[in-house]
Amino acid sequence: MERRELEYFLAIAEHGSFTAAAAALHVAQPSLSHAIGSLESKLGGRVFHRLAHGVSLTPAGQALVAPARQVMRDLSTATDSVRQVLGLAGGRLDIVAQTTLAVDPLAGMVGDFLAEHPDVAVHITDPELGTDVTSAVRAGECELGMIDTAESAVGDLASIVLRGREIHAVLPPNSAESGKARLTPAELSALDWVTTPRGTATREVIESAVGAQGQRPRVVVETAHQAMVVPLVLAGAGATLLPGSMAREAAERGAAVLPLRPRLIRRGTLFWRPGPLSPAAAEFVRIVESRTSGCGRSPSSDPGEGGPEGR
Repeated sequence: MERRELEYFLAIAEHGSFTAAAAALHVAQPSLSHAIGSLESKLGGRVFHRLAHGVSLTPAGQALVAPARQVMRDLSTATDSVRQVLGLAGGRLDIVAQTTLAVDPLAGMVGDFLAEHPDVAVHITDPELGTDVTSAVRAGECELGMIDTAESAVGDLASIVLRGREIHAVLPPNSAESGKARLTPAELSALDWVTTPRGTATREVIESAVGAQGQRPRVVVETAHQAMVVPLVLAGAGATLLPGSMAREAAERGAAVLPLRPRLIRRGTLFWRPGPLSPAAAEFVRIVESRTSGCGRSPSSDPGEGGPEGR
């Protein structure tokens, strides 16, 4: 199989049609059709069902998606390894992170990385669900992942535990609790909550804090859009829990922000598939590790000869 054939195959699988994939790749559709025909000839079977309005993957095509993504990732790593000899001038860094972590601490980490390596292109995706993050890394869609838990949710993946972030209560400006110095778990359990769906970082924090009292949070508004949470709080719909940097931004917009007693600290995890990383990813891991020294690293975290420990 050729790289071009796998690239075209993945583009068609993503866009759902030869026409859309050809437009995205800026190639002529006959060239795309010829490449897929050649791929199917080599495999001995069809990878797409040709439909009236697009295509769908055959069982053989479904089986090819994950290996094809990994092959493309490995080829990219090989190319970037050559660039590393020339001083990491270029390359691409792919990271997937839950939304709250993408805001803090990932944004600052990426800023530090780009200050040293401005020619590297950084691509970040931010699904809310931690399961979507780990799946993207396991499938080879992204090289690095970041989830809002320090528990063993990443299994056999190599990982670094990040520094803790203090969680604050964010309340409507004129709420009855806004004049207090701090909120206790018992006081949290009496609040109405604005939160994201189950499985998201914000929801897990709220359920953990209120669950400490043996109760379930009274959710009055659930939204899949993290960006809506603070505006809903400001509108008086209810309270939420956010890490320090996001809570401070909410306070600047008029929300009442209170610390919790006892303090609630959340630690995230940066992780990747075992084995050598691309030079850009290995350098990013090195920078993160320098910021989180002493927080913890999994025994299987050696990125190999091209990774930060080999520098």
